[in-house]
Amino acid sequence: MAKRDFYETLGVAKNASEEEIKKSYRKLAMKYHPDRNPDSKESEEKFKEVKEAYEMLTNPEKREAYDRYGHAGVDPNMGGGGGFGGGAGGFGDAFGDIFGDIFGGGGGGRGRSAGPQVYRGADLRYNLEITLEQAAHGFDTTIRVPSWDKCDTCHGSGAKPGTAPTTCGTCGGHGQVRMQQGFFSIQQTCPKCHGTGKIITDPCSPCGGAGRIKRNKTLEVKIPVGIDNGMRIRSSGNGEPGTNGGPSGDLYVEIHIKPHSVFQREGDDLHCEMPISFAKAALGGDIEVPTLSGKVSFTIPEGTQSGKTFRLKGKGIKGVRSGYAGDLFCHVAVETPVKLTDKQKDMLRDFEKLTTEGGSKHSPQSKTWKDKVKDFFE
Repeated sequence: MAKRDFYETLGVAKNASEEEIKKSYRKLAMKYHPDRNPDSKESEEKFKEVKEAYEMLTNPEKREAYDRYGHAGVDPNMGGGGGFGGGAGGFGDAFGDIFGDIFGGGGGGRGRSAGPQVYRGADLRYNLEITLEQAAHGFDTTIRVPSWDKCDTCHGSGAKPGTAPTTCGTCGGHGQVRMQQGFFSIQQTCPKCHGTGKIITDPCSPCGGAGRIKRNKTLEVKIPVGIDNGMRIRSSGNGEPGTNGGPSGDLYVEIHIKPHSVFQREGDDLHCEMPISFAKAALGGDIEVPTLSGKVSFTIPEGTQSGKTFRLKGKGIKGVRSGYAGDLFCHVAVETPVKLTDKQKDMLRDFEKLTTEGGSKHSPQSKTWKDKVKDFFE
């Protein structure tokens, strides 16, 4: 039976780039993979067909021969470059190409390293609680972080001083072994050495053969001006050490700002409630309000109502990414007097009588509300 054209098999043009060929191959290989189509001979044959086409068209020499002479140029029985299962590697290589690229396992059979697997150390997180004032102004501090560090006795080898780890006999020092399961060839971490490629027969006492010990590290951290709740500061290389010589992870200092007794923060702006007396609200006058940089005073107009908001420009916080400071919003809360004396009560009754006789001009909000209620019922 005549073979289909390799380009037709993969559904690509004859001038397709290697990336286009690879993309089409991934899609078809996943579609016809035996694991997705158990007991389907047709899918298995199509899988073999697209694999062969992929191997031929991603090999520059074989592709050139195929473009010039067709299938005869790559048929091993006719002196060509090798068909399915030939010199380009077996199914294990294709398996690695597909699933290694998709799931991050590396470059399959042709791209595997000969040594043990190297792993980056884990990242660490440290929660740092600070005040609003510290967040606004920034400061330098030190933190103690529990972390794994290289053992000083064995210098990270895990072997007792004077001895050395031996090469693992199961994987030959590669840290990986291949498991053949019928049609599939699967690479996995060596169960004997757990990917290190070494066996420690006489472990180091302080670290128990792990090559690292747990200890507290003291680090200096610079908290920038204007940092906000939930932001993180990265300390490169201060996470856990890597495995088999891999790089260390990073430390992330996560900021948590304590609740403040006066201010609430919204981005670069601050908000505060400003209680004032009934007389001050009615007569107006100067009042003092706190800010993160000291007290400021301003004048409120007479007749100020509860809920009125005053904006103090530039009295907020200058954020980490801001060119200027936010604003402070003061929300007026007119305070009702409590625990009045008899004399004070009599004076308030007289005052109430005088304002009532004066008509609605003394109570504009009350008049508006009454009008709204009247309209509602009518």
